[in-house]
Amino acid sequence: MPATARIRIDPAFVVGEVRRELFGSFVEHLGRAVYTGVYEPGHPTADARGFRRDVIDLVRELGVSTVRYPGGNFVSGYRWEDGVGPVAERPHRLDLAWHSTETNEVGLHEFASWLSEVGGELMLAVNLGTRGVEEALDLLEYANAPVSTTLTARRAENGHPDPFAVRMWCLGNEMDGPWQLGHRSADDYGKLAAETARAMRQLDPGIRLVACGSSSSSMPTFGAWERTVLTHTYELVDYISCHAYWQEHDGDLASFLASGQDMDRFIERVVATADAVGAELQSDKRIDISFDEWNVWYNDRFENTDKITALDDWPVAPRLLEDVYTVADAVVVGALLISLVNHADRVAAASLAQLVNVIAPIMTEPGGPAWRQTTFFPFAATSRLARGTALRAVVDAPRHATPRWGEVDSVVAAATRDGDATAVFLVNRHPTEAIELELDLRSLPPQRLVGSTALHDADPYAVNSLAEPDRVVPSADTGAALRGSVLRATLPPVSWTALELRDAREAVR
Repeated sequence: MPATARIRIDPAFVVGEVRRELFGSFVEHLGRAVYTGVYEPGHPTADARGFRRDVIDLVRELGVSTVRYPGGNFVSGYRWEDGVGPVAERPHRLDLAWHSTETNEVGLHEFASWLSEVGGELMLAVNLGTRGVEEALDLLEYANAPVSTTLTARRAENGHPDPFAVRMWCLGNEMDGPWQLGHRSADDYGKLAAETARAMRQLDPGIRLVACGSSSSSMPTFGAWERTVLTHTYELVDYISCHAYWQEHDGDLASFLASGQDMDRFIERVVATADAVGAELQSDKRIDISFDEWNVWYNDRFENTDKITALDDWPVAPRLLEDVYTVADAVVVGALLISLVNHADRVAAASLAQLVNVIAPIMTEPGGPAWRQTTFFPFAATSRLARGTALRAVVDAPRHATPRWGEVDSVVAAATRDGDATAVFLVNRHPTEAIELELDLRSLPPQRLVGSTALHDADPYAVNSLAEPDRVVPSADTGAALRGSVLRATLPPVSWTALELRDAREAVR
């Protein structure tokens, strides 16, 4: 007989508010993310501005909130002025981050216009790699100042007389990484970030600022980096960033499926460090986390096969980081979303990296179709259903061994409550065994099950592709059944499930 996972949902067990910024994404000038991704003049679906309507429709369906732009590693060598003004007069530049040529056909104006179509909010990163305080102030004035200055007059001449009113700003990108242009020590970066934040707040006090945290919890400076940076910036910023990517190594599916263990630990250690700095500074302020890069990324493939290094090879929009995602990858993404929801009290924003073509839930073919990768489905459903307040799901689940993480719960869960609506998200991360679910809802008003969906396949390595774009799709036939205050279902191995419930009393009103 299958083992049983018993889970209790109680509205008294509150984690925190689920902010919409938790379901952000990321578009970097990298590979085909922009060119032949979101932007392809001449495509059969292209609008008058050159943006692919088929991609716009999929991004809307995905439900992203904020979109971080224009990088990423790219931003540390980017001159924002290159991306404004008449397109024909914009310079072509060599991008050292990804060994490509940047045409600057798409810049701030174009991307903001595209975001207005998809219903997203712009999150801008400033270059603190090769540039500094002055350039950040110029960009902020150009983007946000409502008064007449030389820079805002230029913005109006370029077609946008009103401010862009960008609310969230990243103070550089991954400045702890030796691969980053302008890489600095924690002390040097902390001082520069503090100077930049102080100056930017003098211009626009209402902005929200993200200081660079560690680019990975495996960095040798992790922890010490956060402590030093926040000692300089604590009273000046709102968030410290986390970046992390996961992949399956050497056929170890069990450890890969438990990647959420690592995300949980990363978040909790950064929170502990931030709170320790606040206590040492005797501050009443709380620093939250912007987990503004996270995803499954098979970085080994890039390093070993796709990396461009030749001095005479600087292509425009090459095919880079175009991972094809499996069912197992999608289940891990669903589990990572569960981790984010379960830390909604401190993770105030997050960005799935990235959005189109580059390690992305959406893929396109130049001149051809766009399609959903497997990872599209858990993100779209969680963004749609996870509203209101995150509740702590009390899980009593069987456990299994993993080579990397030791023994882990075979089932992880998150729940949210918004008015009369309750949503529950579940992952069976056992690689081979189905698990029976008993979901105890007695602490809620009488419930009715209004929807369930699951992602599972007999082949955990099944994918969607140009040839078979719908090979993997969610199933609404989950077998979930609600009897009284207990919902029962079978969770197949390597599966992600979402349940949508409503207060039954609402049905008779």
